Amino acid sequence: MFPAIGVAVLLLMVFGGFTLTGGALGPVMHAIPHEMLIIGGAALGALIAGNSGKELKQLGGGFRNVFKGPKYSKKDYLDTIFLVSRLMKMLRTDGPVAVEPHMEDPKSSPIFAEYPKLLKDDTLIHLITDTLRLVVVSSGTLDPHAVEEVMDNSLKTHHHDAIRPADTLQSLADALPALGIVAAVLGVVKTMGSIDQPPAILGGMIGSALVGTFLGVLLAYGIVGPFANRARQVIEGDAAIYHVVKQIIVASLHGHPLPLVIEAARSSISHNNQPAFADVFDGMRGR
Repeated sequence: MFPAIGVAVLLLMVFGGFTLTGGALGPVMHAIPHEMLIIGGAALGALIAGNSGKELKQLGGGFRNVFKGPKYSKKDYLDTIFLVSRLMKMLRTDGPVAVEPHMEDPKSSPIFAEYPKLLKDDTLIHLITDTLRLVVVSSGTLDPHAVEEVMDNSLKTHHHDAIRPADTLQSLADALPALGIVAAVLGVVKTMGSIDQPPAILGGMIGSALVGTFLGVLLAYGIVGPFANRARQVIEGDAAIYHVVKQIIVASLHGHPLPLVIEAARSSISHNNQPAFADVFDGMRGR
């Protein structure tokens, strides 16, 4: 909602201010389609040339993130704590043999089935199952610090891949002012080819050319740049749920008491999604 409101306010203030100061919107509106064809077409071509099909698909997901916002709510973080804590408790009390079937086929696991939304996140499920599979096959001899290092590497790799849409949007924002200049230069070239026309016509043609520069700067700093920032915020916000998984597994492998495990998990969550300690502790006592 807020991105759409922001764009509406931006356009209203820019074009409304221009009109209030005596500017005529007619010539601007007349030039925008042609200038947008050049700028937008050049931007699209640059995106296609500089990215693979995978990156372009991720970019579409980045735009969706801008408008949909974060994927996970406070309940999802609470569910993640419950899910991983149950698995670690099973590992501690029943041994690796009891946990192994859940790691090999999480989609058939009755424990994972209680959390259908989490089960849809392949990154989250693989982080849990791959890490616990390491613990299972090592018969509990792994150094918790080594497990933490493996998980950090996995999270770093995921973050590098997940943040690409925001980086691509920012690169596009950086390029748009120059593409606006390209459109403006072409407009000037067109004007110079009509130098024998009356001043009124030449003035209109020069004004249309300058609209290209205006659009490039407006799109870069007023729309695409803020969208890139918002996409980064959403991606980094959703990544917190993976750190919750890491904190619970590592703290449990260290043999820390349950209150400390809970607090290690809660400390990885931003305050707006952070469940209360009592909610986590009371929920875990019933499991």
